[in-house]
Amino acid sequence: MDIRNIAVIAHVDHGKTTLVDELLKQSGTFASHENVEERMMDSNALEKERGITILSKNTAIEYKNYKINIIDTPGHADFGGEVERVLKMVDSVLLLVDAQEGVMPQTKFVVKKALSLGLKPILVVNKIDKPAAEPDRVVNEVFDLFVAMGANEHQLDFPILYAAAREGYAKKELSDENVNLTPLFDAIIEHVHKPSGSIDNPLQLQVFTLDYDNYVGRIGIARMFNGKISKGQNVLLAKADGEKLTGRVTKLIGFKGLQRIDINDAECGDIVAIAGFETIDVGDSIVCPNNPMPLDPLHIEEPTLSVVIAVNDSPLAGTEGKHITSNKIRERLEKEMETNIAMRMEIVGEGKFKVSGRGELQITILAENMRREGFEFSISRPEVIIKEEDGVKLEPYEHLVVDVPEESSGAVIEKLGKRKAEMTNLTPMGHGSNRIEFEIPARGLIGYRTEFLSDTKGEGVLNHSFLEYRAYIGIVESRMNGALISMENGVALAYSLFNLQDRGALFIKPQDKVYIGMVIGEHSRSNDLDVNPIKGKAQSNVRSSGADEAIRLVPPRELNLEKALEWIEDDEIVEITPINIRIRKKYLDPNLRKRMGNK
Repeated sequence: MDIRNIAVIAHVDHGKTTLVDELLKQSGTFASHENVEERMMDSNALEKERGITILSKNTAIEYKNYKINIIDTPGHADFGGEVERVLKMVDSVLLLVDAQEGVMPQTKFVVKKALSLGLKPILVVNKIDKPAAEPDRVVNEVFDLFVAMGANEHQLDFPILYAAAREGYAKKELSDENVNLTPLFDAIIEHVHKPSGSIDNPLQLQVFTLDYDNYVGRIGIARMFNGKISKGQNVLLAKADGEKLTGRVTKLIGFKGLQRIDINDAECGDIVAIAGFETIDVGDSIVCPNNPMPLDPLHIEEPTLSVVIAVNDSPLAGTEGKHITSNKIRERLEKEMETNIAMRMEIVGEGKFKVSGRGELQITILAENMRREGFEFSISRPEVIIKEEDGVKLEPYEHLVVDVPEESSGAVIEKLGKRKAEMTNLTPMGHGSNRIEFEIPARGLIGYRTEFLSDTKGEGVLNHSFLEYRAYIGIVESRMNGALISMENGVALAYSLFNLQDRGALFIKPQDKVYIGMVIGEHSRSNDLDVNPIKGKAQSNVRSSGADEAIRLVPPRELNLEKALEWIEDDEIVEITPINIRIRKKYLDPNLRKRMGNK
């Protein structure tokens, strides 16, 4: 059976996972009685909820006499390292672009990687059924992007298909009928070349992602570049640092649809999962012991942000979570590092762990998963990782693209200017909106999203991807408002909250537990204010002349993990339990806080 290896790349929410769903359904890979759910490649509960792909996943489709290995990749820039590795494993890419939104920053990021590896993309203009779709404009945008990225003649001659993945059709010309995805299957078979390499060469395979199984331990998912491999075979593991270990393949797993099937052998071009090596890692090669020829190790992107995850030590510690000790938290973080190679962890103190990743989203997804598993812990404000080269301090910069209504453009440019952003481009998009591009220190983006959404009345779209390290720029402006801090332990009462709501926006509601040093709201001014949220109405036995005024409370501001992490400053931390997310000061005692603040 002939093999074709292909990855699906696109910006967030341009329809990658939906397209892979339809390819699986229409290829006949599923039996007619199998029950298939929507966005089936997004297996993790968080992926389903947020509608984004977090981990790259592979599937195999059988169509006519071909086996097509498809890898669905994340579209979010925080997972860029994952995309880069996947592209080395395939022979072509399906580049999906939304027929209305056109080329977005993450599209540029992944296209640059694909072209530099010599891949020739197949362009799929998706969502052509949208009322404001402009497929011809999008094709021109993609062509201009390829030219700007230095594509060669061969790459510029890319095939184009027009599709509506949700409706399950693709076509070569806009005037063709809407039938099914056959034109896309045919394009893959026609334009994607057979995997290079030969079954007669010595064995070479390279691991591009990891998995973990409680029974067999670490599993490496790898692409076969040469030779063949069998279950039980003795092989040599060549690690990225040059170390070589001999071992035996205890389990060999193949892919079909969404299933993993045990297989006895595989040959060059295939994508398989392999077990038997406890120290197997991304970028390692498995080669023939008699004739070892390891492949070049893969480049893994450096983390740019870090947070400190610590044991929860608030007055309410241990009342809501199941796993609360530092040992449990350490075990869970170590397990995450087993398979998530874009993250790092180091122990920085008693019950404190510094976790570094590619962006806020990657870190909050780890925290959200831990919270759902019953963990209770605290997390500090994200900090960018500063490098030093030749005595010069360097910090990460991001390429930021915002789509905003025309009337909000001025406010957005002004706010970003204060955060040290440089505007590089402004393009009117029609329909009363502008696309503005900036280069901004990664620090300037921390805590900006919520402000951006209120400035654009919820209509703005904000995307960014890592640009490069540049010279450190000094202080970047952050939150303008102070905090309302509880000065008592107890339960919040409606009467006192009613009197406090003129002071700012509250984060809590009546009957919520509070403690000294807990932040219960955002002050309308720039200073912090200690307040009493548990004070009840003084009762007397004299009837008042007017009836009590009805207490009308403004609904509190809902805090999810991302919003809380964006909001806090350096002297605050977020307390996370399976039930609640609270914000508190690092130093709960107001006198100690004043002393520490004056230093």
